[in-house]
Amino acid sequence: MARHESILGTVGHTPVVRINRLAPEHVNLWAKVEAFNPLGSIKDRLALGIIRAAEASGELRPGQTVVEATSGNTGIGLAMVCAATGHPLVVVMAESFSVERRRLMRFLGARVVLTPAPLRATGMVQKAVELAREHGWFYARQFENPANPDIHERTTAREIMEDFRGERLDYFVVGYGTGGTLNGVSRVLARESPATRIVVCEPADAPLLGSGAPQARNPDGSAATGHPAWKPHPMQGWTPDFIPKIAGDVDRSRIHQVLPIAGPDALRCSQELAAREGIFVGITSGATMAGALAVARDAPRGSNILCMLPDTGERYLSTPLFASVASDMTEEEEAIFASTPFGRKAA
Repeated sequence: MARHESILGTVGHTPVVRINRLAPEHVNLWAKVEAFNPLGSIKDRLALGIIRAAEASGELRPGQTVVEATSGNTGIGLAMVCAATGHPLVVVMAESFSVERRRLMRFLGARVVLTPAPLRATGMVQKAVELAREHGWFYARQFENPANPDIHERTTAREIMEDFRGERLDYFVVGYGTGGTLNGVSRVLARESPATRIVVCEPADAPLLGSGAPQARNPDGSAATGHPAWKPHPMQGWTPDFIPKIAGDVDRSRIHQVLPIAGPDALRCSQELAAREGIFVGITSGATMAGALAVARDAPRGSNILCMLPDTGERYLSTPLFASVASDMTEEEEAIFASTPFGRKAA
């Protein structure tokens, strides 16, 4: 254990955990569990990296308000970092994202502005840009800010290299979201572990990378419009309705495979990680695990496969992930209750 000057010192250094009961016997399947970050997701890294870089450059002044468009986890991470550094935070989020995320951000002191669901991610980004211009706020720009992949190059990638020091890492399986993890980690793997195959997962209902269709962009690299291949999907935090600049900047030679993941497979794998491995994660983690299991089926014997599990399951209590989970006792549980004298008397 260690002492830290603030909660920010606890970001990163997340564990790599073996997957035992779900993995095929012929491979070594590992997961980097980002729920161990202080606010429960990999976006804590992004938030810390962006704020620290902006403070160091002078772009973010002491006490200046930060504004960002987010599906939730980046906003939660920013709310933690801003609370610890004294910056007010305004989060812009489409109203379709889970209620838990809004309440967590507000609990951490942020203000949350909701945009109409039909306007999707491009709508919330447009609103954040307008607010920054109107009020002189610092716009975090998670989809374009180079501090995003840089923090993953300095921390996430270095942790992975240390965890597999002296061993071969055959496959790295990851979703792309903003593109920060993919971009930053792939830089290091390309230099220091070029034999590692990088497999990128995306929703089967929104195969933006897999479609091959270009993303229209503004002069600054931000998305000018939604992508033509996008459709609604259940993986909150994965694949907004555009390809972010950071994801688009990844050298495609670093990506060895793009895997489409069906929504039901993502939900099933998240539930199985909880029930069979004791690992409590969200829908995007289930989706990445579904991709890793697909890779594992055809991987050579003895392969080391690492997948990223980006967040905790508590962000999804109001989503379809928990739709089949009862709050009252089931018939089986009622039978257990009635199986002892106390239960029979109470009945």
